[in-house]
Amino acid sequence: MRNLVCILLLTAAVCLPLDTRGQDPQFSQFYAAPLYLNPGFAGTTPYLRAGANFRSQWPSLEANFTTYSFYMDYFAEEYNSGLGLLITADKEGLANLTSTSVGIQYAYELQINDRFTFRPGVQAAYVLRDINFNRLTFGDQFDETGFLDQPTAEQFNTGENIGFVDFSFGGLLFSRNFWFGVAAHHLNTPNQSLIDGNSELPIKYSIHSGYRFPLPTNAGRGYNSDGRERSITPNFQYKRQGEFDQLEVGTYLTFEPIIFGMWYRGIPLQEEFDGFNDKESLIFLVGLTAGNLNIGYSFDYTISELGIASGGAHEISLSYQFPPDPRRPPKNVRQIPCPKF
Repeated sequence: MRNLVCILLLTAAVCLPLDTRGQDPQFSQFYAAPLYLNPGFAGTTPYLRAGANFRSQWPSLEANFTTYSFYMDYFAEEYNSGLGLLITADKEGLANLTSTSVGIQYAYELQINDRFTFRPGVQAAYVLRDINFNRLTFGDQFDETGFLDQPTAEQFNTGENIGFVDFSFGGLLFSRNFWFGVAAHHLNTPNQSLIDGNSELPIKYSIHSGYRFPLPTNAGRGYNSDGRERSITPNFQYKRQGEFDQLEVGTYLTFEPIIFGMWYRGIPLQEEFDGFNDKESLIFLVGLTAGNLNIGYSFDYTISELGIASGGAHEISLSYQFPPDPRRPPKNVRQIPCPKF
């Protein structure tokens, strides 16, 4: 999705029109950022969990993107409820357009029957956006010889930042080996304009699903004699925000303690948008599980017109599930079968 709007973002950084439209930051390891993907994931492990994600996109370009995310969640068994905290910070482009979001999440776990469980979830967040206007250049700073080292006469009706409340909703349906989720972020389409104008943040819709196929082992199917998982998990994510949409389809190979993954991002049969095709990247992942700790690294190999000279994208994920209190019995939360990364 971001490759499609690269030129638009560069133009916005130089010209800063009164009404700009933005797209959300993204993670290639979308299941390693569960609360960012869908509020229904809040509290989907039996005990307290914490995780962090880092993404650097197009590091070889000035107009690059850097995204950080941190989350914690917990399942309150006595209330069939999951609670989550999600903090995300994103820096974009030449003018360091920065967005910081702090959200709280609630999900309720409803057991439909012996096979299926449904988890609706909601999120309320406060978002703070700011930009470094001093890094922008304007027409009165140029003449026929080029850039003039002088301040602009342009005036902006703006403070240093803007804040707004943001609401999102999601739901998950899952069984032992299958899951299907939908989410809608920015339901209230908040005004995110930093200057005197209106720039509504479009609703982002997403659908994500997958199926885990256990592999045969000497100890049965899906796990070896040491209890380590052996499976193949094809999965996908489709999302749409404003005029832009995106599809990611691929698979995980879980051979604990190692996990491999590969995806294609783009919509091959879709017509070009303003001269850009929607063939964006190939994504490669390797992960390691060590007890309660999961570590993942992925690289996006850019196949769009932007090319690999952009530096692609690097992403690191960490998650840790805290050990239970030995004085408390195991909880009955049903595990969603999507991969650890």
